[in-house]
Amino acid sequence: MFSVSTATAPDGTTIAYSVSGPRDAEPVLMIQGLGADSRGWVRQRRAFARGHRVVVMDNRGVGRSDRPEGPYDLEVMAADAVAVLDAEGIGSAHVMGASMGGVIAQILGVRSPERVRSLTLACTACRHLRWRLELLAEWRELALESGMGELSQQAARWLVGPRMLRRFRPAIDLLGPLAMDIPPEVFVAQIDAIVSMDDGVREELGGVAAPTLAIVGSQDILTPVGDSEEIVDLVPDAELAVVIGAAHGFMVEQAGAYNRTVLGFIERVRALGDAEVA
Repeated sequence: MFSVSTATAPDGTTIAYSVSGPRDAEPVLMIQGLGADSRGWVRQRRAFARGHRVVVMDNRGVGRSDRPEGPYDLEVMAADAVAVLDAEGIGSAHVMGASMGGVIAQILGVRSPERVRSLTLACTACRHLRWRLELLAEWRELALESGMGELSQQAARWLVGPRMLRRFRPAIDLLGPLAMDIPPEVFVAQIDAIVSMDDGVREELGGVAAPTLAIVGSQDILTPVGDSEEIVDLVPDAELAVVIGAAHGFMVEQAGAYNRTVLGFIERVRALGDAEVA
């Protein structure tokens, strides 16, 4: 078990987080996606904590964080992440965000560049697409009308590959909207935050100075490889990594490949920083 600490967001919302790993090591901040809490990083926490100070937060509305009434806003949720860094006395961190958390990480890279040592943007996108907006609208309606259990059945094929869906169906509550212990209203508030996010941040990605890795599963149908390719085209000197045979929830489905790739990227960033100081 990890002990839980709290930070206070600018609007007074309490944001829960936990810390593991050596306190004097380079910090890594992990931000999860739609409907998911810190359990979504269950297969990253120990692997990364061997050599890093790992800070895993619950976005507002999920886990042990407060559940204020909507509307929610991704810019506000990025400020929540900064509040967590402040509470831990961390000036800057390697920021890793998945899906919606990847959009929050992009906002941090644009709005708070001094707080970001590197960006890992996992299974995410930088613009709205009509079919994805329509899908989110369907999920919104389903959550309100039928509840999170029914939503999990419908959303599963968008989140995990067919092989994992067959073999590991009891475990898929670790992924995205399959975190069924949240009220539908909270899930809907996060959907509304995604939908209302202005694509204008995309136009600012060219100013991101932090080393950036966009990583995606080859079988991801919710945020396909093309979304990550677009991010790499926009962010200067960004890298693209494609995990073969993995879908949207690849940090669980293909944890070994995901962890090796991201840890290798962070190590290269660290080594580059050491070389510049020398």
